[in-house]
Amino acid sequence: MGTLTPSFEEAVARAAALPAQQQDALAALILAEIEDERRWDELFGDSRSAALLERLAAGAAAEDDAGSTEPLDRLLAEGRHDRANNARQ
Repeated sequence: MGTLTPSFEEAVARAAALPAQQQDALAALILAEIEDERRWDELFGDSRSAALLERLAAGAAAEDDAGSTEPLDRLLAEGRHDRANNARQ
């Protein structure tokens, strides 16, 4: 096993003071995050994924150049407004 950074050592020390059930829950979160990162690395490390992402980016850029897109800020603001109105109904 490699050496731990000081901040991770502190996190482990604090976790050791938690009840066993909380330690297990925290361990599950950490292990899931590590696996998730490994999977993303695997997916994006594949040359086919890189080619697909390049095609998707080119398509998105073409749509934007053609004026077929809307500013994300406006869409998010409208979404917040729509959710607030729906909650009142």
